[in-house]
Amino acid sequence: MGWTDERVELLKKLWMEGLSASQIAAELGEGVTRNAVIGKVHRLKLSARAKPTNTTPRARPAAARPAAPRRVTGQTSGATPMSAKPRVSMARPQVMGATALAAAPEMETELYVAPAAAELFIPEDKRLNLLQLNEHTCKWPIGDPLTKDFYFCGQHSLETGPYCEFHSRRAYHQMDKKRR
Repeated sequence: MGWTDERVELLKKLWMEGLSASQIAAELGEGVTRNAVIGKVHRLKLSARAKPTNTTPRARPAAARPAAPRRVTGQTSGATPMSAKPRVSMARPQVMGATALAAAPEMETELYVAPAAAELFIPEDKRLNLLQLNEHTCKWPIGDPLTKDFYFCGQHSLETGPYCEFHSRRAYHQMDKKRR
């Protein structure tokens, strides 16, 4: 397919009228594809075309339903206690084969919240900022980097890594023995 002057003029006219590349390809016919139209439009550096002729509003997908509020056990009327653990119902797959003897779907399980790990106390005179770190200091960050209270551990680091013994245990967990 060759782009004759007449075809190029028709392409420009249809593009400025707001026809889509597919509509223009159908109008030009004879082996002109949508991609050929798009390529020619880019090579001609055509832009700022009129609004498309097909301005029928598209149907929008239905909005997602809001999630049901979580039920908290042990809650009294008033403020939610900090120690309350939310209980969440587990979604159950279809009961088939070996799953037929599984626990009833009415069972609820408690969410497990891991206890906060105790942080190593570092005296203020031993706390380091980023510029004070070197290859022998623990580089474990403590606190929020956006506050002035942020610092690094600064204790002597192990030869095997960037952290002291305490922070190495927190960072690197040993894998359980291989299960057979």
